[in-house]
Amino acid sequence: MPTKQRVEEFIAAVMTNKHDEAIAAFYTEDATLQEPGAEPRGGLAQLVAGEKAMLASLASVDTHRPDFVAVDGDHVAIHWVFDFVNKEGKRRTVSEVTIQEWRGDKICRERFFYDKASAAWKSA
Repeated sequence: MPTKQRVEEFIAAVMTNKHDEAIAAFYTEDATLQEPGAEPRGGLAQLVAGEKAMLASLASVDTHRPDFVAVDGDHVAIHWVFDFVNKEGKRRTVSEVTIQEWRGDKICRERFFYDKASAAWKSA
């Protein structure tokens, strides 16, 4: 079960916009992530590689400090807002709630909830 301090450490790592490094440091070897409407994907190496590829496709990312965090035993809920700009200059804002299951001090399962239509790329 994570401590509030450990969850805050995770949030601080994500706030650096180095999301791949946050995954490497805070997720278990067998962790899974699940996007809305998709099957879970898993394995730490695959998750880190996928996040690296996503970040490499962007010109910039701005991670906003969460306005809601709840810790209940092994479960954590966080409301994130991310502003992405791709290399073509299109913008995308994603407001998501993530539900995490922790094993000890690392995340073993995470599921994201957001409206895919409202998170579409828009011209600048």
